[in-house]
Amino acid sequence: MLEKVLIANRGEIALRILRACKELGIKTVAVHSTADRELMHLGLADETVCIGPAPANLSYLNIPAIISAAELTGATAIHPGYGFLAENADFAEQVEKSGFAFIGPKAETIRLMGDKVSAKDAMKLASVPTVPGSDGPLPEDEETALRIGREVGYPVIIKAAGGGGGRGMRVVHKEEDLIEAAKQTRAEAAAWFSNPMVYLEKYLTNPRHVEVQVISDGQGHAIHLGDRDCSLQRRHQKVLEEAPAPFIDEQARKDVFAACVKACIDIGYRGAGTFEFLYENGRFYFIEMNTRVQVEHPVSEMVTGIDIVKEMLSIAAGNKLSYTQDDVKIHGHALECRINAEDPKTFIPSPGLVKHFHAPGGNGVRVDSHLYSGYKVPSNYDSLIGKLITWGATRDEAMARMRNALDEIVVDGIKTNIPLHRDLTRDEGFCEGGVNIHYLEHKLAEEKH
Repeated sequence: MLEKVLIANRGEIALRILRACKELGIKTVAVHSTADRELMHLGLADETVCIGPAPANLSYLNIPAIISAAELTGATAIHPGYGFLAENADFAEQVEKSGFAFIGPKAETIRLMGDKVSAKDAMKLASVPTVPGSDGPLPEDEETALRIGREVGYPVIIKAAGGGGGRGMRVVHKEEDLIEAAKQTRAEAAAWFSNPMVYLEKYLTNPRHVEVQVISDGQGHAIHLGDRDCSLQRRHQKVLEEAPAPFIDEQARKDVFAACVKACIDIGYRGAGTFEFLYENGRFYFIEMNTRVQVEHPVSEMVTGIDIVKEMLSIAAGNKLSYTQDDVKIHGHALECRINAEDPKTFIPSPGLVKHFHAPGGNGVRVDSHLYSGYKVPSNYDSLIGKLITWGATRDEAMARMRNALDEIVVDGIKTNIPLHRDLTRDEGFCEGGVNIHYLEHKLAEEKH
């Protein structure tokens, strides 16, 4: 096993990684910015290093500072968590060139899956179902672009090849708008992602967002841990997730699981990863692969009993997968509510002092959070302050436990989106299951009027 791991992240995921390391007897190094001196995991780590001032580009995105901290403390590996540098191929490359193990995929795999066009090509070769589209970059030649649009059929969506986080996308409903939309998206892509390449896909009007959790050892073995439904989204950001996804065609599910496992083996994938799909009318359509641990990984852990982070650490040490596919059994149902420090109506961030924090308990309740009474939520980073996860033998039981947990949790002193989650877990449409990716946006819009 690895001797000492530097955790190149903050907040709840840093604490989550630290706990897994401690269970395995691995020493830990916690890095932090000047704004994060009060983070909970700093007091639990074996060593801490301040890597820069509050702005992320001067600390958590500062590759030389992180690698220097690893050298200074004698760390043997670096775990990037999610966000920040987790899917930065240059960072993965520099970590390994500097003599440390990168707890994640190889740099070339991150590059392959980070470009939406090359990722789609790789998935086609592995027989993973993809959305009909331009089969590569959308040509700048106007006649060819218009012909592709006609063949795919409107509406279509133009996406930045290097995009993410809901940026660099435009829906086009009529042929006469295609060329101008392509020009605007190229300009945005160049500005935001330093890559002007765009591609075109069929725009699915009523899809769900369903993803498949995989773990692969890069040595020819891969498994899936079932699927998750992440359709409750606001501005392309997930709000509430569940596993398994309800009301999925069983044959389509089996086929997509097999294709994802095959794809991992084909591309030599190493570590934990997630294949994200749009699901509509009983069919899956690949949209992207996240080459890291996901925010919503706990729901897959709850229904399988497999610790994804511990498995990542083991694989990074050079071990083969600890499990075969036959070992993976899906038991019951799990839900996760993302708790954000934000106004539940306006969604404006609400940093500040947490005067009192009380975590809920009871059977089947898990809280992944770095909050404590007296902690000051900084204004410099993402507003996620915790994740509330419940498990039940059935979806209804998991939902009932989530309602109870949301009624019990106390975060006093700042605003949070807990009231939104209380509403969602009592919402008739969501409770029935199988809502599409537009459901929450429509619900919020209706409540405004």
